[in-house]
Amino acid sequence: MSTRRPFIVTPGEPAGIGAEITIKSWHAGQRDICVIESPDRLVDIAAKLGIPLFIRAITQPDQFIADDQTLHVIPIDWPVPPVFGLPDHRNGQIVIDSITIAAAFCRDGSAAGMVTNPIQKATLYAAGLAHPGHTEFLASLASVDCGGPMMMLASDELRVVPLTIHIPVKDVPHSISKQSIITTAQLLDASLRRFFGLSTPRIAIAGLNPHAGENGTIGREDQDIIQPAITDLQQIGLKVTGPFPADTLFHHEARKSYDAVIGMYHDQVLIPLKTLDFFGGVNITLGLDFIRTSPDHGTGLDIAGTGTARPDSLMAAIDMARKMAAASLAVSS
Repeated sequence: MSTRRPFIVTPGEPAGIGAEITIKSWHAGQRDICVIESPDRLVDIAAKLGIPLFIRAITQPDQFIADDQTLHVIPIDWPVPPVFGLPDHRNGQIVIDSITIAAAFCRDGSAAGMVTNPIQKATLYAAGLAHPGHTEFLASLASVDCGGPMMMLASDELRVVPLTIHIPVKDVPHSISKQSIITTAQLLDASLRRFFGLSTPRIAIAGLNPHAGENGTIGREDQDIIQPAITDLQQIGLKVTGPFPADTLFHHEARKSYDAVIGMYHDQVLIPLKTLDFFGGVNITLGLDFIRTSPDHGTGLDIAGTGTARPDSLMAAIDMARKMAAASLAVSS
């Protein structure tokens, strides 16, 4: 038998679909994963799904056996037995601890990366989490590159980065700046080179206003903020173009002209990505000193326990983490 570094899968919200899609992903052939969960709970859920599950309990990722046909599990105990569809804040600290442990394994090199199942933020806030979300919490556990952490959503069809994320649309114009666009584009360029093997990444930047402002007649942000940032980026050698009207930036022919898009706000870029590939989208955190991916969906409380959750996005997240790890190794060797 041989050993190699696994990818750590965190449990996410235990009342959600995380355990189910993890079991289904393993059953579908994702065998280079190690999940933080209760072994007994996984066996019980697998039995209800009709999936034969064999578990190897380990305490450290370096105990992972690559050609073993078992699901490797780092055991945890939930303070309150999870009930599907009903999050309990008393389990929140275990979710937080699991993320912390996974990050530590990634940072010490014993894990190749981490894939996080979706969390229920309100539950973690009640448990004492002081960060707005997953990404910010991970940043507190990592060494962060200039410009990070940054969220990129990716599928086989499209890669997108929202410049602003979870803020009201009315606040977007006041939240974008020339410097934030430059910093985001530089981190994106470096990440596309490191993790996706692109020697000269092509980055398209969407305008803020309809028709990218139409020469200032529909808002000045495109001319006064976005265009100067693009000019500066071009002058330092990045292959950046725009600002482009968002309504013509995502059709099939347009997507051939770039490798990734930076948009000005959340829905501007997430709607096209989720329309093109709702089940295959992956959430990637760039700018950390380890690899982190996640399914591009929520906890699925409404279908938890029904056995109907699709594992596609989690499987895509594991595949993406694997490709990123291989590309990063190739660059560094």
